[in-house]
Amino acid sequence: MESLVDIQRVSRKYLDGKVLALDQVSLQIARGEFLAVTGRSGCGKSTLLNLIGGLDRPTDGEIFFEGKPLSTVSSLDRWRSEKIGFVFQSFCLLPNLTAEENVQLPLFGKSVNDRIRVEQSRRFLDFVGLADRRNHLPSELSIGQCQRVALARALVNRPALLLADEPTGSLDSQSGEEVLDLLEVCRRQEGMTIVMVTHDLELAGRANRFIRLQDGRIVEDSQLASPKVSGEVS
Repeated sequence: MESLVDIQRVSRKYLDGKVLALDQVSLQIARGEFLAVTGRSGCGKSTLLNLIGGLDRPTDGEIFFEGKPLSTVSSLDRWRSEKIGFVFQSFCLLPNLTAEENVQLPLFGKSVNDRIRVEQSRRFLDFVGLADRRNHLPSELSIGQCQRVALARALVNRPALLLADEPTGSLDSQSGEEVLDLLEVCRRQEGMTIVMVTHDLELAGRANRFIRLQDGRIVEDSQLASPKVSGEVS
């Protein structure tokens, strides 16, 4: 399979080299893959995700995206807006904006007119099952609904790669399963590549591949059976 991301001997040090968060990590992520990154707290999971998404730069090594080294990308902000979608445990929704307005945010940096921006935001709110909540503020939504809004916002630019950092960590089991179902539908219907950080091995089993980090190194890399979607999403 064609590689979307190619990580070559990447290390990341903090505090003047005293803390080694990642240590000579090499990893290829195929286009259309659903990869779960697991490991104990402090093992380097979120650091790896931030490096893949261009939110941080490696101390050593190189990361290639679609064959191009990220170190040569002149504007990582523009690159992220075009190629990457982010979903975080804390949602990061703006409290004074409605669900629809929050979803529209990534489109304001692109040459998209008002009509298309509204159409796209409503399309993805409908995709995550929140068409009837588009005019609600985050404070008027449940935690699970807030995470769905965050997912719709991550998808509205139709990114090649979706990065999810503990996307179900704040959710009850049912809401967590619903979010994972949506992620799998994104992969199957949109051809999206997904990298999900989770400490929960049961959730990691929903991916088709998982790696386990320990002390900044990959200590396990396993292929899994194709994940099952427990519900259909219109």
